[in-house]
Amino acid sequence: MSDTALEDSSLIVKKVLQTQKEKHVHNQGWRNHSFVTEFILLGFSRNPRTNWILFFLFLFLYLFTVLGNGLIVTLIRVDAHLHTPMYFFLSILSLLDLSYATTTVPQMLVHLVSKHKTISYVGCVVQMYIFLTLGITETWIFAAMAYDRYIAICSPLHYGVQMSQPLCVLLAISSALCGLLCALIYTIFAMSLPYCGPNEINHFFCEIPAVLKLACADTSLNDQVDFILGFILLLILLFLILASYIRIFMSILRIRSTQGRIKAFSTCASHITVVTMFCIPCMVMYMRPSSEASPEEDKKLALFYNVISAFLNPIIYSLRNKDVKRAFFKLAGMSEDTQ
Repeated sequence: MSDTALEDSSLIVKKVLQTQKEKHVHNQGWRNHSFVTEFILLGFSRNPRTNWILFFLFLFLYLFTVLGNGLIVTLIRVDAHLHTPMYFFLSILSLLDLSYATTTVPQMLVHLVSKHKTISYVGCVVQMYIFLTLGITETWIFAAMAYDRYIAICSPLHYGVQMSQPLCVLLAISSALCGLLCALIYTIFAMSLPYCGPNEINHFFCEIPAVLKLACADTSLNDQVDFILGFILLLILLFLILASYIRIFMSILRIRSTQGRIKAFSTCASHITVVTMFCIPCMVMYMRPSSEASPEEDKKLALFYNVISAFLNPIIYSLRNKDVKRAFFKLAGMSEDTQ
């Protein structure tokens, strides 16, 4: 009996020693890798002439984005007639678009005309986190704007009570907190993976799907996290926005005044256009498996919701908006006759 126990103990000890040896070899293997301290952003093209053309194109888009969104924020701030919940959320959206573009575009412009296209590991993490925070916050602001239009059109008599200033501030703060938390989850899961080379990111900024392709480990868990968060942040929000607008359109059809129907539909159409331009490309980018992703397609999608969307938002919201036009002419010192 004692001999059998001794043999069993010996086998257990051998197994433990073997396990420890395997762990040591595995850890030693990772130590032999030189983990990256910086990344190289490949951008769009290696052709200098093409890069200069892209530089001037994106410079124009960025300057217009800053000017347009900055102007909307200024007009809403200085004109008392625009101190309403709808324009409160619109000013936040413009600030987010301005910040969103500024997180990536200036660096992209520098890399287009520079030989050095590097970004430090820490800089990549910071850029990724800020970009995600702003993007996720923007999706929740879209939902808040849809709720605001729903109350304004479906319950106009209770609008002032239901869309009070404290509620608007609470919705804005909640959107920001959700953005900060979800972006932290995304970033921690992405950057907890080992990156031991190569360090060339086939993108124009540190976006999670592009960075994950350089990981020296299995990224299936990251794909699952991206899908779950994408489902919550995009699909569920889009469903809520769609449900709000179905109710809104039903109410619009009951408006007797033709001019009233046109005004209500115009406001809603602008919002639906902006939501679609932003959310659909994001959904394709973050909810599909990394194995199905194409670097060139990813760059085009990222350009659409990062640069083009921020560029078009001021045009969409201002060209067909009489209140914004009136505020602009007033700020410019132009008379009603000139308008």
